[in-house]
Amino acid sequence: MQRLIACLLALGVALGGLALAQDPPPTHGGSVTVAIVADPPGWDPSASTSQEIPRVVYHNVFEGLVRFDSAGEIVPALATDWSVSDDGLEWTFTLRSGVSFHDGSDFTVDDVIAKFERAMDPDSGHTNAAYYAAIESVESAMDGAAVVFRLSEPSRSLLYNLARPDSIIYPAGTHETQRTQPIGTGPFRFAQYVEGSEVRLERFEGYHQDGLPYLDEVVFRIISDTNARFAALQSGDIDLMAQLAPEQYVQADANPDLQASVGAATAEITVAMNNAREPFSDERVRQAITHAIDKDAIVQGAMFGLGTVIGTHMTPAEAYYVDLTDTYPYDPERARELLAEAGYPDGFTIDFELPEPYAIERRSGEVVAQYLRDVGIDVNLSVVEWGTWIERIFLGRDYDMTIIGHSEPRDINVYANPSYYYGYDNARIAELLAEAEAAGSAEEETAAFQEIARIIADDAVNVWLFSSPFLVAAQNDVHGFWTDQPTPNLNMVEVYRAP
Repeated sequence: MQRLIACLLALGVALGGLALAQDPPPTHGGSVTVAIVADPPGWDPSASTSQEIPRVVYHNVFEGLVRFDSAGEIVPALATDWSVSDDGLEWTFTLRSGVSFHDGSDFTVDDVIAKFERAMDPDSGHTNAAYYAAIESVESAMDGAAVVFRLSEPSRSLLYNLARPDSIIYPAGTHETQRTQPIGTGPFRFAQYVEGSEVRLERFEGYHQDGLPYLDEVVFRIISDTNARFAALQSGDIDLMAQLAPEQYVQADANPDLQASVGAATAEITVAMNNAREPFSDERVRQAITHAIDKDAIVQGAMFGLGTVIGTHMTPAEAYYVDLTDTYPYDPERARELLAEAGYPDGFTIDFELPEPYAIERRSGEVVAQYLRDVGIDVNLSVVEWGTWIERIFLGRDYDMTIIGHSEPRDINVYANPSYYYGYDNARIAELLAEAEAAGSAEEETAAFQEIARIIADDAVNVWLFSSPFLVAAQNDVHGFWTDQPTPNLNMVEVYRAP
């Protein structure tokens, strides 16, 4: 183990240049090619929870009533402003006028009503129906110039949920075709998709915000191998790459033809355990596995120090973060004791499956496997193709242990769902989520979220290794890209080329 960590550290050099130079004034025209990791399972973020979808289409192609900006603040999009009644049960959004969809049809209040009536229907196939559970009705107001959400109870998270990719709006009656032919109101229209190769977006001349976007075209090129992606960046075949491996960031930062940045992100690199399957159904086993892993060494070795050790499902980039890294600290002797107490003095054998396109997860998983072997757990390590991971592991819950980065912000609510792929069942989580929704202040809401964080940490539901940074590199003439990632999104709206 120490030899492995030492070899990883030997690749590192001093880190510097974390901030980008002052950008030149924006210019219009041209094209930028961006590398992405995998084919999304369709293009409608309200039909799938895959974060590969919003990385391409959020704000680029689709918009909601409100959206997140680069700092994670909620700002107007298809609504220009909003107000809340004194009792918190009525939210009124003034709609932006003169907005067109990419197919030429006008954006109206009917599109908003159709969207959220579908979102409220548990049989519609819309993702994350819980986000809209408090909505009783959605109605037109001010002769169609506004929309009113009437709630059954106050919902502190409503505005946040309306900013999520799930809440994008498209023409009424078109949800069946959005997976393959997305039509939004964003600054780029969906032009072409070649499966396994690339996605091409073109400037939408009818965009409602004057002067944007700057680019005529954006090409998202699908390159699953991280080394191939970085080689394409170095050769100039692509212009921008996010999700860099740490050593790639170091190389890019030292390359005079490239610029590199380290930013905040909301991704928790998570070793997921199937709590509904033996031996992980025994809390002592899960505690032992957490004690067996030296998270600090993984961050220093596998991540070159570019990461923050975490102890629960939240990151320092989130407002309700609480540091629980000491809940089950690295202690291999205690891990062996807990395994013996659980009836496994000689360990057991598990299958640990790593997702094929994600280099950080695969690298971290290989180190985790060795730590588990050191305390007597026999690990069958394998790599699974991304589509298989989605279908069998995430949706089918057919696995022992896996690892993935959960990048959606404020998603601790998944621990209230026993059908989620963790197989974790604790009714108290749902009660606390309800308390957070009904909270009379931000402090009360934060307290409820932090109690959830403590409960899942105490229960050792998963092993949360670290929060990974948002590592980006680009050609020197590409400007205006996000250097933080408050939501999974390769936002190209204000990107431009200038020498």
